[in-house]
Amino acid sequence: MTIPAVADIVSLSPPRKENEDTRRSLAALFHPRSVAVVGASRRRGSVGAEIFHNLLTCGFPGAVYPINHKADAVQSVHAYRRLSDVPEPVDLVILAVPADRISAEVDACIAAGVGGVVVISAGFSELGPEGAERQRLLAEKVRGAGLRMIGPNCLGLLSTDSTTPLNATFSPAWPPEGNVAFSSQSGAVGLAVLDAARDLGIGISQFASVGNRADVSGNDLLEHWEDDPRTDVILLYVESFGNPRRFLEIARRVARKKPIVVVKSGRTAAGARAASSHTGAMATADIAVEALLGQAGVIRTDTIEQLFDVATLLAHQPLPGGDRVAILTNAGGPGIMAADACEANHLTLPALAPSTTEALRRFLPAEASVTNPIDMIASASPAAYREAIQLLLADESVDALVVVYVPPLVTSPLEVAAAIRDACVGAQKPVLVCLIGGDGVAAARDLLRVARLAVYHFPENAILALGRAMSHAKWLARPPSRPMAALPDARVRARRWLTPPPMATSGAPRWLDPEAVRGVLSAYGIATPAAEVVGSEDAAVTAANRMGYPVALKVVSDTITHKTDLGGVALGLIDDAAVRAACGAMVDRLISSGRSSELRGFLVQRMADAAHAVETFVGMTTTRDCGQLLAFGLGGTALEVHRDVVFRINPITPDDAADMLDQIRGAALLGSFRGRPAVDKGALRDLLQRTSQLVADFPSIVELDFNPVLALPEGRGAIVVDARIRIQ
Repeated sequence: MTIPAVADIVSLSPPRKENEDTRRSLAALFHPRSVAVVGASRRRGSVGAEIFHNLLTCGFPGAVYPINHKADAVQSVHAYRRLSDVPEPVDLVILAVPADRISAEVDACIAAGVGGVVVISAGFSELGPEGAERQRLLAEKVRGAGLRMIGPNCLGLLSTDSTTPLNATFSPAWPPEGNVAFSSQSGAVGLAVLDAARDLGIGISQFASVGNRADVSGNDLLEHWEDDPRTDVILLYVESFGNPRRFLEIARRVARKKPIVVVKSGRTAAGARAASSHTGAMATADIAVEALLGQAGVIRTDTIEQLFDVATLLAHQPLPGGDRVAILTNAGGPGIMAADACEANHLTLPALAPSTTEALRRFLPAEASVTNPIDMIASASPAAYREAIQLLLADESVDALVVVYVPPLVTSPLEVAAAIRDACVGAQKPVLVCLIGGDGVAAARDLLRVARLAVYHFPENAILALGRAMSHAKWLARPPSRPMAALPDARVRARRWLTPPPMATSGAPRWLDPEAVRGVLSAYGIATPAAEVVGSEDAAVTAANRMGYPVALKVVSDTITHKTDLGGVALGLIDDAAVRAACGAMVDRLISSGRSSELRGFLVQRMADAAHAVETFVGMTTTRDCGQLLAFGLGGTALEVHRDVVFRINPITPDDAADMLDQIRGAALLGSFRGRPAVDKGALRDLLQRTSQLVADFPSIVELDFNPVLALPEGRGAIVVDARIRIQ
């Protein structure tokens, strides 16, 4: 059978129909006509009282009903004992009562035909098994009724839309209206972010604290904000990914319309789990997260501060058209710091056009430096800033401009800020402004923020944000690609090898025997050398003669996974005597190590022609947070020493496969290197995509190692020399 090329089987399936349903259901949460607060208290400072107060004071145009089973009025508003007592329909209900009352209150919401609920209350899955069961039952009830729920254990949600403002949180901060949406899994982080947004002048369109995500998740919010006309940038604080494959699918699509910036906590959680495969040993939780976000085109930051640094740029300025940065300053030290930060963030400082340097020289003093970075010295006037900025923005060798100002005694920060603002009117390139100083430049920063310039306290913050934006612009410049389409014939042929026998009732993982592994790889068109499993020394010799020398010999065992460690691999055997000697030596080593009972036989394998080949590695492991994780790197016996491996969340696209080859540290070894021909990269990309399809088709595969994979010279393919597959 002829196996089609991957290029011929790329899927172009449209987004799922349920996307629109998600958007429609969440629109009701953010744009209700009326709101009720169950647990609205007369005691200011309590959660229920503050939510009710915020709803009253934010300018919400609809009715707000306090539900309090004791009080007749709350904050001068007539109160109701029960939700059923409210005489008008209620769209959104905020529940701020003890956890043991939530189920009954949700029943009341369902009976009243409410469109959405926000469960502020804690006491659910965050408390352990009992709370988790309470949350499971609550989620089933909500979904069964077609209700949407945010929470439990959350801060609430808000929308700054001037026509229908909504503040259903207990946050004391009301952020300015703007084009940045934010979702947080942590209520405390949400409080801090809303407060910081106000101080930094970052306008928020909508905010949601999703808490335990029993129903509405970050994935749902991404779909909601995808076509929200008031949202241009999406920020996420994430502690875990509930459905990483769905996140990858949604975020990859949304990020092409609107940048997504994520800060993920838990980066330093305990390293690799105890694993018997090379892939599992190297795949930490954070590596999986890095792969997931990178594939989705999501911008990752390490801290909340960096999250806002990047958001400041994306919310106010265009993306850079390239990595060439001009730095303009009135102080040499900060200019040098900015230049160093550019190199650390993969940005370059180009030589300016001769006409630009000549024009700068005409009005700057002789002591000034007109090479990039441009140091106008401390006496630089507002007029000098204005003219220099206009020249640099017009220079075709410049993709972005960083302006640094340290206030000396001779100039006014406000006057310089006004000059910077005026010079940037109509600019088509991103401009980042660093005003270094304290209270003396606060008003100048405010003036520039009103003009929608990206303003920072220090050059390093600005350059980091610019580097992240540049990387995102490069990702956007690549046309989108999708994972390869299903290979149904391959799946059918492989199923016989991957279906456990009827007596295998244990859920423990097990390694497939070599015959089954070869059967699976053959079904998916993955090349392997001729091989045969035998039970004795004589049979090994017979098999070697049948397939032709030279051969390799390997022990076969269900429990010995790293065969080389026990001397269970012999290569380049050229005759019968060498095969017999290798068999005897392997048995002797197993006896001396007390593991002879684990020997099931020998694998005799025809040696592949490895002339000019490079040993590579392909693997897969299953992570708790991100699902299947595919790996590629330089292979062989030193794999875990060099650890030159890159990872991607499965399924991968053709672009992902190409990136995996290009992003290992030893990528040069795959090209023409010191007289050796380039390897067949097309065959490696094809192998990665077929492996991706294999593990996607069979979720029972929990670990997989192909090591080594011989990458042969261009046009000769790639051969999996040794392979292990573990199923559960």
